[in-house]
Amino acid sequence: MSSSLKDVAARAGVSARTVSNVVNGSARVAAQTRQRVQEAIDELGYRPNLAARSLRAGRTGIIGLAIPELHSPYFGELAGLLVDEARRRSWTVIIEQTRGNAEFERRLLTGDSGRVMDGLIISPWALSADELTATAHTSLPIVLLGERSARGKADHVAVDSVTAADEAVSHLLGLGRRRIAAIGLQPHLRNGTAQQRAEGYRRALRRAGIPPRPEWERSVTSLHREDGARAMADLLDGDTAPDAVFAFSDELALGAMHVAHLRGVRIPEQLAVVGFDDVEDGRYSHPALTTVSPDKQQIAQRALQCLADRIYSPHNDVPAATLTIAHRLLVRGSTVPEA
Repeated sequence: MSSSLKDVAARAGVSARTVSNVVNGSARVAAQTRQRVQEAIDELGYRPNLAARSLRAGRTGIIGLAIPELHSPYFGELAGLLVDEARRRSWTVIIEQTRGNAEFERRLLTGDSGRVMDGLIISPWALSADELTATAHTSLPIVLLGERSARGKADHVAVDSVTAADEAVSHLLGLGRRRIAAIGLQPHLRNGTAQQRAEGYRRALRRAGIPPRPEWERSVTSLHREDGARAMADLLDGDTAPDAVFAFSDELALGAMHVAHLRGVRIPEQLAVVGFDDVEDGRYSHPALTTVSPDKQQIAQRALQCLADRIYSPHNDVPAATLTIAHRLLVRGSTVPEA
């Protein structure tokens, strides 16, 4: 026989209202109480009647997730975590791949995509902050991921890319590296990721008394391995080879390391490499890749909580929140041999 909401309340020692708040994702539940209720839900195998709940509330139980690239290791890992978190709330996730197409991003944000959903989590690449503000549907709950934020009724969840990049380059400077190149500038995009990481890169150099040099900075079309490989080959063909590289993504870093190996450049003895994202491939490269590791689990949890607060708020009247998620620098063999 299936368990009821009252059964869960009795097992957890709380009221039925508290169980309902946990199931609905309400923020008005203490963390310890939420954990106790969730444990009771798991133990009893309780599953809410989604159809009845949705009919009563006028909701579908479906949310949208729009990411630029499904094949990207970073976005793939993040999408998996978001789907897992959504399942805990008994939500179904529809995943859209935007490929940074401005018109598609605009249609999703205005609610003109033909998708019926209760809310949207999106990582926009093509639209500027002003466009996001002007475009975002006033009644559709929206959470933005990444460096691009907007004014109005849209929450924003991101890592401090400027500080993270500064820490990565400061690590290289601390190892005595002085010819530090940057791979990953993207002047054709408006999402702010590359601009912020470039800002952190240059800030660290200036603080060390090293003027940034345009010839050490390489622009790329995308953040993929082949782009990193092409940029690394170009740097090695220059008059003076770099002794370190800060890549704006792990994929770029892995491509750069591949070319360095082909050219006989020893890593990290002759070339230290730092990436960004902490994707699985970097943990198994040779040597393992030093990288900036965003707390992807926290990104997923906080984004879903922000969306839940909006969905369950009358008229979507929750004030916009900007949440900065923690990161850490994971030092591995691509910068320190014994790491």
